[in-house]
Amino acid sequence: MTHGTEREPTGSEPPESLPPVGPVVREDGSLHYSGISYALPPGYRPLQLDLWVPAGGGTYPVVVWIHGGAWQFGDRRCLPPTLETDAVHDALLEAGIAVASIDYRLAGEAVFPAQLHDARSAVRYLRRHASQLGLDAQRFGVWGESAGGHLAALLALTAGRTTQEGDPVVAEPVDSVRAVVDWYGVSDLATMPKFKVPPDVSLPPGTADPIEQLLGGATPERARSASPVTYVSADAPPFLLIHGTDDIPVPLEQSSLLHAALLAAGVQSELVAVEGAGHIFVGATDIPALIARSVAFLTKHLEGRAR
Repeated sequence: MTHGTEREPTGSEPPESLPPVGPVVREDGSLHYSGISYALPPGYRPLQLDLWVPAGGGTYPVVVWIHGGAWQFGDRRCLPPTLETDAVHDALLEAGIAVASIDYRLAGEAVFPAQLHDARSAVRYLRRHASQLGLDAQRFGVWGESAGGHLAALLALTAGRTTQEGDPVVAEPVDSVRAVVDWYGVSDLATMPKFKVPPDVSLPPGTADPIEQLLGGATPERARSASPVTYVSADAPPFLLIHGTDDIPVPLEQSSLLHAALLAAGVQSELVAVEGAGHIFVGATDIPALIARSVAFLTKHLEGRAR
């Protein structure tokens, strides 16, 4: 049996991805595409995304959601335990914005820059299939938390600089985004303190130092190449950075560094310091307000609602 693919393979050449399958219509009329294989990297598991599109027809802006988990854990279905299930997705849908939650190769599967390549591939896939999926190819944003915030910032700041093979980009970048929400992500790996686990957090046995695992060994050159601050330039999209003042694994200074670099380059950037909040906003008094602020930022820059 043969299946449709992104392009016809020649000989034994494997397909790069699989086309979207039909959606499930939810009770509110929105559409849910589950388990779209946006990339099939040879030797690895298929990389999948889930997509939710608001009800009503037309074409919608879309936000790519990138999960956290110290680059070692989690998948597209996981939110941090401090967030209610589907809280982010439903808030975006109510604002008239589609949301795609993506998998990426974890650090135990492949070292950096595989994770960045995967995020780029997801954006390119969604843009390539935008008309079929009811998405506006010109209105893409990205939102990530923790490790996903780091990847969201990298995605936005490196869009269009090179192809995934390292060649210069000569055409309109197909992995670009118009707005970024970065929740408590790392911005400069070289200045990160030694990994500390908060006293109220338990990690699986054998958990490695996240940065060393991500980089395949912590060297200054590798740390610099994986740091969002390395790539800040005047053509970066607007950023919203939200970070707890009491974050131990990723100190607030990480967002402050990126915020300062963005402002120095003339880029729009907002930094929200959440007083008393730790990592994943543990101890925050009003997480729904942080979600609402993030959605409002994206709505402003993506001009939410269908066209």
